[in-house]
Amino acid sequence: RGIPREPGARWTEPGCQSCTCQGGQVLCEAVSCSVPCSHPLPAPAGGCCPTCTGCLHEGVARAEGDVFSPSDGNCTVCVCLAGNVSCLSPECPPGSCPSSSPADCCSCAPEKCTFRGRTYAHGARFSLDGDDCTTCVCQGGEVECSFTPCPMLDCPQHQRHLGPGQCCSTCRDPPAPAGCFLDDNGVEFPVGQIWSPGDPCELCICQADGSVSCQRTDCVETCPYPIHIPGQCCPDCSAGEVAPGIPGSRAARGPPEPPLPTGCTYMGRIFSNNETFPSALDPCLSCICLVR
Repeated sequence: RGIPREPGARWTEPGCQSCTCQGGQVLCEAVSCSVPCSHPLPAPAGGCCPTCTGCLHEGVARAEGDVFSPSDGNCTVCVCLAGNVSCLSPECPPGSCPSSSPADCCSCAPEKCTFRGRTYAHGARFSLDGDDCTTCVCQGGEVECSFTPCPMLDCPQHQRHLGPGQCCSTCRDPPAPAGCFLDDNGVEFPVGQIWSPGDPCELCICQADGSVSCQRTDCVETCPYPIHIPGQCCPDCSAGEVAPGIPGSRAARGPPEPPLPTGCTYMGRIFSNNETFPSALDPCLSCICLVR
């Protein structure tokens, strides 16, 4: 073709022909390609032999190291490495699968559970014989058991109680108050105790629920010259009226008034003024005789 070639020279002609100059003659033959991979890419432009720097799989060129799934594969994963395509498919256990999710690759039915001689369906929840505090569940042929969760309690530890046959502790009712505690002076009175907080016209009683009930005494008897006795609420008018200007004399009065009561009659018994005694209707209450 008008080009001189040295003896022994070798070159490639268009059409992938390999030629050599031997004894003044040109000998040509088709280029022989040795392809060491299973899915080579077609020869690049100007080349004759396929390349193993990528993969050609199902008519699609894949780059080196590309991970892909075939169009008809069921969760099969393939990878392109040095012109070779390697594919892996999931191994499904016979008769069981890890979950019943539609996205799972294994098309199988969840396996039932056999536990202590009984058979349970997948997802079934049950309790152990004689132990209602443990809940078990069947998951893909295996049984998982756990303790029944208990609610959070808002009572201190010493008020919590676990009764017979119960799984969770409950809060005991707080103990009934044994008396009335006064924060101002730190004095505690028993239930039913009656006392005066400092004002002789006010009396208080300790209730059964620990509360204090107080009541004031209203003085209704009046006279021109009352006698105020220290520590007594109402003035004393039993001494009568003194006439003005005449020391020691008594003023003229009408008919004599009936004598004032000196005690109280309760359930057939007589009690003196300011005397305390238990109630006949409620042993937890204490009564006091107040002459008005």
